[in-house]
Amino acid sequence: MKTVSMSGSLRENVGKKDAKKTRNSGFIPSVIYGGKEQLHIAIPVRDFRALIFSHEIAFVKIEVEGKEINAILQDIQYHPVSDNIMHADFLELIDGKEIVMGVPVTTTGIAPGILEGGKLQTKLRKLKLKALPENLPETITLDISDLNIGNSIKVKEVEVPNAVLLDAANAVVVAVKVTRAAASEGLDEEGEELEGAEGAEGEAKPEASEE
Repeated sequence: MKTVSMSGSLRENVGKKDAKKTRNSGFIPSVIYGGKEQLHIAIPVRDFRALIFSHEIAFVKIEVEGKEINAILQDIQYHPVSDNIMHADFLELIDGKEIVMGVPVTTTGIAPGILEGGKLQTKLRKLKLKALPENLPETITLDISDLNIGNSIKVKEVEVPNAVLLDAANAVVVAVKVTRAAASEGLDEEGEELEGAEGAEGEAKPEASEE
């Protein structure tokens, strides 16, 4: 997994007023937890570019007061209107200690169901894993080459070496669903012909009444 380097300075004061002042100065109020002590720090907003513009998760090395802390981004809060970063939470990584992390899902291959007019739906964009940090993948890639219309991949069918998946076993991760266009051609959600669809196109219209 890739590593992103960041630098932080300890915040002397903690509160809404100080947080606003920090952001106005081009820094993001952040917290590092999970270690011996919780640290409230300010990180330059530019340091976040490598994290927020990447689909994959990454380890983070944060230099604070001459000390390097290994961490991983757990949560980031955005302003509801401007989308500016408001706050970030980092989990300090401890050797030999498992962590819980949401790992992004990506797909590979071309599903036959899509070629038949179906649509790929991603139900879970992240899967929650419990693992040692060194066993966490950047992404979870699922092969959809065997999915026909109506087929899906569930959590219980996903394998991640040396990790435990915490989402519900029967939860659907990705699925190929029928579209309106496919339905109009007589296919149901399972990719089978709808009852009565065969021959319907050639049926004669009933004659109009001459009343």
